[in-house]
Amino acid sequence: MINRFCFLVAVGLMAGCGTPTPDSSQPPGLSTTVPSEVLALNWYAEAEHGGYVAAKELGYYDEAGVDVTVQPGGPGAPTLVIQELAAGRIRFAISNADLVVLSRARGAKLVAVAAPLQQSPRCIMVHEASGIENLQQLTDVELAISDTRPFALWMKKQLPLTNVTMVPYAGLVGEFLQKPNFAQQGYVFSEPFVAKEKGGDPKVLMLSDIGFNPYASLLVTTEDTIREHPELVQKMVAASVRGWRSYLDDPLPVNQRIHADNNDMTPEALVFGAEAMLPLCATSQSVPLCGMELARWQSLVEQIEQLGEIEVGAVAAAACFSTDFLPGESSEKNAATAASSVQ
Repeated sequence: MINRFCFLVAVGLMAGCGTPTPDSSQPPGLSTTVPSEVLALNWYAEAEHGGYVAAKELGYYDEAGVDVTVQPGGPGAPTLVIQELAAGRIRFAISNADLVVLSRARGAKLVAVAAPLQQSPRCIMVHEASGIENLQQLTDVELAISDTRPFALWMKKQLPLTNVTMVPYAGLVGEFLQKPNFAQQGYVFSEPFVAKEKGGDPKVLMLSDIGFNPYASLLVTTEDTIREHPELVQKMVAASVRGWRSYLDDPLPVNQRIHADNNDMTPEALVFGAEAMLPLCATSQSVPLCGMELARWQSLVEQIEQLGEIEVGAVAAAACFSTDFLPGESSEKNAATAASSVQ
């Protein structure tokens, strides 16, 4: 995942984002004049953020009565947005389910309120010429990966990884294109297309094939925000879900905005990304768009416990998420119930 913007600028801007209470620790010289709400992305804007960008660009947040600025991230952003949420400097961010679980174990009362990606897009990208057909065969390569993340730890637990050297993941495909014995993490609808577009021969191996399949691109808030501003959460969720429905139906207008903000994501890459994402967003008849199920969260919590990343019983799966704000006939009543449940 790559971008023309300097991530340091994004960090500086995000550090200035906040709730109406000023942060006395803010570095001198940064403006304290901010939009009423910031939605902090966990990476540069790409297809996996399409519904949120749609909600902004198509005016759905405005129509819901919420002034939202979508703030791009970059390398380090997955951790940074969690820190900003936990500190109360922002009220909404995009993250993945495994990070929600880890954050709650560390005392940050984060809550996922919408899950557009029902299946994880996380993959390992290898060279077609390597002959590697599945993750069990991942051998004799240099692997660029965030090796302390739960998905990487799950790989170490489940796979032989014979003669696999793990190196830091830089978010680029340059080394992959240059080295035949090189593999890297990615999202199925992003890095593989970029690599192929640049002349590479990527083959995709899905992490979900070895049982690690957390919800992704979650809209995340905090227990404090749910308790103090349930109407705001309901508006954000409703507009975001509307944005996702629109993006999945017709991504082209929003792809133009994403490309303008991130010109490393070409129009062709974004068309591919939106199409590849469709099956990952599909839900069952019992689960609405962006919905979540307790069993999925329980499975994830148990996996992270097995990895030794959290103490057994430290995180209650039911506390990690709320579907009470999803659009529906009883959404207002559900929102009030959700607010009272975190008193």
